[in-house]
Amino acid sequence: MLSFCGQDRSRLDANGRIKLSPRFISDFQKNGGGEVVLHCLPEGALAVYPEKNYLKMREDGNELAEKAGLSMVSRRKMRRFGALSRTEKITSQGRITVPAPYREYASLTPGEEVTVVGCEIGVEIWSTSQWASEMEIINSHFREKGEREMSSDLLH
Repeated sequence: MLSFCGQDRSRLDANGRIKLSPRFISDFQKNGGGEVVLHCLPEGALAVYPEKNYLKMREDGNELAEKAGLSMVSRRKMRRFGALSRTEKITSQGRITVPAPYREYASLTPGEEVTVVGCEIGVEIWSTSQWASEMEIINSHFREKGEREMSSDLLH
C-alpha cells in the first residue's frame, strides 16, 4: 500500500487544529507513531513529516558543525530549518495543532477549509486557494515539458 498519497479537505478549527483523515493517521502510525515535525515550506505550505523522515532529511554526518563554522550559507540554511520547524504530536482524535506563527506563514485561517496533500514522505497542509495555484504551476510545467519532449522527438 502506498504511504502518504492522495489529498483530503479538512477545516482548521478555532484552536488551530486540523483533523487528519484515517488514511494519513495510519501512514503516520506505520512510519514512527504520532511524533511529527511541522516545517514551513518556501512555497507557502506546511509540511508534516514523521520525525524519523525529517531527521533523515537533515542528516549531514558529523560535518554539520564544521560547515556552520565555515559557511554563512550553511548557517542560514540551519537557521531556516531550525526557526521554521517544530515537533508536534498527533492526538488520539487524529488532530494536529498548528501554532499561530505557522498558520500565518501558510495563510491558514481558523474556520476555513484547508487541503491536506500526501507527498510520499509525509503530508503538506495548504490553504485551498494556494493549493489550486500550486497545482496550476505544476500542471503547466509538465504540459510545457511534454511539449518540448514531443517537439524534440519529432525532430529526430
